[in-house]
Amino acid sequence: MNNLISMRDLKRAEIESILDFAARIEQGDVRPDLTGKLAALLFAEPSTRTHFSFDTAMKRMGGQTLSMSGTSSTSLQKGESLADTLKTISMYADLIVLRSAVEGSARFASEVVDIPVINAGDGANQHPTQALLDLYSIIKTQGRLDGLSIALVGDLKFGRTAHSLVQALSEFSPRFFFISPQHLALPSYLLEDLREAGVPYQELTSLDGIVPDLDIMYVTRVQRERFVDPEEYERVKNSYVITPAVLEGAQPTLRVLHPLPRVNEVSTAVDRTTHAYYFQQAANGVPVRQAILAKLLGTEGTK
Repeated sequence: MNNLISMRDLKRAEIESILDFAARIEQGDVRPDLTGKLAALLFAEPSTRTHFSFDTAMKRMGGQTLSMSGTSSTSLQKGESLADTLKTISMYADLIVLRSAVEGSARFASEVVDIPVINAGDGANQHPTQALLDLYSIIKTQGRLDGLSIALVGDLKFGRTAHSLVQALSEFSPRFFFISPQHLALPSYLLEDLREAGVPYQELTSLDGIVPDLDIMYVTRVQRERFVDPEEYERVKNSYVITPAVLEGAQPTLRVLHPLPRVNEVSTAVDRTTHAYYFQQAANGVPVRQAILAKLLGTEGTK
């Protein structure tokens, strides 16, 4: 693994290797040493969990970070090309973590620099490290990845976390339920991939009748920043609101995941139920991103 750009680039064995490594790091069985290594965290879009967890992960392994939030203080504002900016930063850092509103930006970055690139979200396209920490969260709550019933709820059109998770889970014989307004449905190319792989799925507009069958409910925010028309966002922003009443009849082992931030789509009353797991899910980002950073920077650590 030279870069991490898309879940399409990882096969089951590679996914399992990363997750196993993350578990060994979290348990203290291995201690990767990135002393002397520097990661450039380039976030042209806002971020809390992804930015802070990468920063934390790097520093817990003895490495250092330099950060960019937005582009207003960079030479991009003077007309410098993205390629020149990336090439320059690659002279200072050992690895680049890139978030951008432009789909394909991380792939482009990996083609113009000679150091590893991690996609921390490129527009409405991909967010592979989020998918990996989601898988890690599923293993920790369900004890396995294979053969689970999983509902993805909300904005599945623009939700890059949903796109990456669908691709990642397709390696593990899932049964999918896709719950969204019709015009926020999962992109057709992902559905075609599932059909070709023989993965069963249903597209629905309601959760009615399926909650008792679920192992995981993955809820996504309707993303205001992806809408050109503010009125369209207002019409769909509260399409689904998960409350304790919605979860009545669920299996005791059902866990509600959410990549965060949330707005109104998961009631704070759910936080007090045993089904809520989204804050622990965010915490799982640290060992998973430690594993990714260590693998890309060439150290498996010592016992």
